[in-house]
Amino acid sequence: MPRCSLRALPAAALSALAVGLSASATVACLAVAWPQAAQAQTVRPVPVSPLSLRGEATFGMPPELQLNGKAARLSPATRIRSQSNTLVMSATLAGQTWTVNYTLDPYSGQVQDVWLLTPEEASRRWPTTREEATTWSFDPISQSWSKP
Repeated sequence: MPRCSLRALPAAALSALAVGLSASATVACLAVAWPQAAQAQTVRPVPVSPLSLRGEATFGMPPELQLNGKAARLSPATRIRSQSNTLVMSATLAGQTWTVNYTLDPYSGQVQDVWLLTPEEASRRWPTTREEATTWSFDPISQSWSKP
């Protein structure tokens, strides 16, 4: 009887069914393998551009927020991603302060995308100004920046 493998997780269910494992064996295999595979991916990709910055956001009543102590606005198309990478509605964050990575709309200057950071993500170096973002080097593997 084949064993579950984290290496072929997406194919695990199909191969289990193909070799005749029962549905309950397939579900048991995925129940064990899926959470471990999800935990294995610790680096969440965040787009890199001179408009992708780090800051501290205090959310007010939408679309208002304080970004690094200055008044800012969420754009009508803002996407806010939680620490588990799910979408969050801005109204649920009212009154909360988070360390975030964010992008700005290049035309309006409004906040376009926001990532609420985990402590691990917040510990990695990230530019806080446009000048830093244009002069620092980015390593896509570690998803971190370094000064020149």
